[in-house]
Amino acid sequence: MSKTKLKTIDSLSFQELQDEADLIPLLSAEDEDAMEKEELPEILPILPLRNTVLFPGVVIPITAGRDKSIKLIKDTNNGNKTIGVVSQKDESKEDPSIDDINTTGTVARILRVLKMPDGNTTVVIQGKKRFKVNEIITKEPYLTAKVNSVKEAKPAKENEEFNEIINSIRELSLEIIKESPNIPSEAAFAIKNIESNSFLINFISSNLNIDVAEKQKLLEINDLKDRALETLKYMNIERQKLSLRNDIQSKVQSDINQQQREYFLNQQLKTIQEELGGTSSEAEIEEMRTRGKSKKWNEDVAKHFKKELSKLQRMNPQVAEYSIQRNYLELVLDLPWEEFSKDKFDLKRAKKILDRDHYGLDDVKKRIIEYLAVLKLRNDMKSPILCLYGPPGVGKTSLGKSIAEALGREYVRISLGGLRDEAEIRGHRKTYIGAMPGRIIQSLKKAGTSNPVFVLDEIDKLSVGGQGDPSSAMLEVLDPEQNSAFYDNFLELGYDLSKVMFIATSNSLAPIQPALRDRMEIINVSGYTIEEKVEIAKKHLLPKQLVEHGLTKKDLSIGKPQLEKIVEGYTRESGVRGLEKQIAKMVRYAAMKIAMEEEYDKKVTNEVVLEALGPAKLQRNKYENNDVAGVVTGLAWTRVGGDILFIESILSKGKGNLTMTGNLGKVMKESATIALEFIKSNAKKLGLDPEVFEKYNIHIHVPEGATPKDGPSAGITMLTSLVSLFTQRKVKKSIAMTGEITLRGKVLPVGGIKEKILAAKRAKIKEILLCEDNKRDIEEIKPEYLKGLTFHYVKEMSDVLDLALTKEKVKNAKKL
Repeated sequence: MSKTKLKTIDSLSFQELQDEADLIPLLSAEDEDAMEKEELPEILPILPLRNTVLFPGVVIPITAGRDKSIKLIKDTNNGNKTIGVVSQKDESKEDPSIDDINTTGTVARILRVLKMPDGNTTVVIQGKKRFKVNEIITKEPYLTAKVNSVKEAKPAKENEEFNEIINSIRELSLEIIKESPNIPSEAAFAIKNIESNSFLINFISSNLNIDVAEKQKLLEINDLKDRALETLKYMNIERQKLSLRNDIQSKVQSDINQQQREYFLNQQLKTIQEELGGTSSEAEIEEMRTRGKSKKWNEDVAKHFKKELSKLQRMNPQVAEYSIQRNYLELVLDLPWEEFSKDKFDLKRAKKILDRDHYGLDDVKKRIIEYLAVLKLRNDMKSPILCLYGPPGVGKTSLGKSIAEALGREYVRISLGGLRDEAEIRGHRKTYIGAMPGRIIQSLKKAGTSNPVFVLDEIDKLSVGGQGDPSSAMLEVLDPEQNSAFYDNFLELGYDLSKVMFIATSNSLAPIQPALRDRMEIINVSGYTIEEKVEIAKKHLLPKQLVEHGLTKKDLSIGKPQLEKIVEGYTRESGVRGLEKQIAKMVRYAAMKIAMEEEYDKKVTNEVVLEALGPAKLQRNKYENNDVAGVVTGLAWTRVGGDILFIESILSKGKGNLTMTGNLGKVMKESATIALEFIKSNAKKLGLDPEVFEKYNIHIHVPEGATPKDGPSAGITMLTSLVSLFTQRKVKKSIAMTGEITLRGKVLPVGGIKEKILAAKRAKIKEILLCEDNKRDIEEIKPEYLKGLTFHYVKEMSDVLDLALTKEKVKNAKKL
């Protein structure tokens, strides 16, 4: 053997392998019976194989690279050349134990040993008969085991069913060989000349395209008929795979032919373009085509894209329309068609995020949690169109960002303030020079998903310009029944906005177009109480300003009393923007002291507040005029929240003329006129001489004349002021009122109650007069907001006068 010329295993033919075994080209039935009857040694050296299974009668080459395997082959080759071959359960095991090998294997005879150039040893072996491992004897230098032979149950020769199975196997194997390009045609000759049925089954089983575990199951089947049926099953699967593979290859070949045709046509087109002075952009167009194949758009969009891409391909790159068409196609490719971020349905987590970022605003938070709950149960729901309505600085815009985080969606914000052009919403026709898509489509492209949280900031600031009405263009965007196919003029395709969660913000509802307001769910985000402002300043504003100014909590600490002093003395607002500016001023004061290395109180005192912010700018002394008849405190709603206002009346000698000043609107002037006429018609009940109205002129003034004032809530305040003036009776201290009146003296309900209540509390008002119908509005307000306030509900104007006026007259009362 040592004198044999070295060969590689690929150079050994099937005939040479058979010659090495001293066999005829194919195993006969007699030879098989002889091998089956051959006596099996009691103890065999065991050779584990990583990736193959040896069947009886089959000749295979194997490569030995492990030290134990090489030692076993060397020792056995010098002896009787008989070994036991088993397959490994896990081929990654380098040193397999008894648990890592299959217990059923095949006795093999070593036919030839070849040393390969790479240092490995290749062994040609032939299977003889099956055996089963009973017990491992030794583990070193290689595995040896006690074994028993496994008998094979063979059907009788006259068994027609078995014979038919063998015929089917033979015919099917010939079909597979014929259709497979990887199997040489000589294999068909070998199959036809195999006489032994069991060798035919083993030979085909050994060459099946299945994994080691499945081949091992075939080897372990004792009944030859069952093994034949199982082999036939695998052959049928292989036949189907081969047929499918050939069909695919045929179709691919057809596609290649079509591609070649298109290639030649494109080359001709390229030549024509170059002759016309243009340049080819095939690489760019091909890149777009490749990107288009990966998009998740529907059939209509795909068809439209293909059509527009073909149009681009036909264009000369030198013409102006080429860049417009290319930009258009890039937009179509960049849009997130049918791409959605996954919503997070953890309601407790969402509530924590909303509570973390915003103090109060319970109605808004409740609505968001409700939306999440329904979405979680249904898993598919049109997103609501919410409109957060309230004064500036109360957190409407930042609330949208918190909602996006709670939902796990992308956040997009569009400022609509001062927007006059309808094309900003719907986009321009792409035929125009400088055409662009609308802001909605642009923002979706930036977001990268089709279901972001969309904040439409300042929707009440939309203006009507010479280029159309943007408010009308927003109708389609915010209509749940229409926005599933929103049409952008530039895109020229319907885009589904129904999964977008739109959140609009507004300071006032009056400027919003009624049809647009009807499509939104209005959520009132009212102002904050002093207590809420202090908490917001402590939890949010102060930490934020410390970070922005490069300080830490150790550098500055502001207690609640000092925060309350800042709120009351230096701000007068419903929101917290002004408060944040004052806190920023305090932080800058500390930063200046640190930078100049001067000592300062890290824990802010009242003296430090006075030093940093200066004297208090707002002195809410509302009782200074209580000793004067005709002065009444009223409550008003403004675009920046609730506020209090004074109504002053005075008499002068004249002819009964009524004068009103203070920049009053039409409604307030009418309220004053109604109040005066009511007093005239009820003069006797009020204890007044009717002639007094003809001897004195009446002047009604509302201070801060530079500020326009109007609204239907000052009726009872006007009337109380006039009655106090005519009767010279005092108005009670710390009392305010709001409501409208009729000529009959009925008190009517008004709106904006919560904002007015907050304004009254900020001004240290103790008692409030309201129409009885406004009681339901008070019940909706949190009890802590109402702490320290007393409410009087009235129906008639006489009730207002009894509650608001004292019986004593003012000092130095005029005699009318």
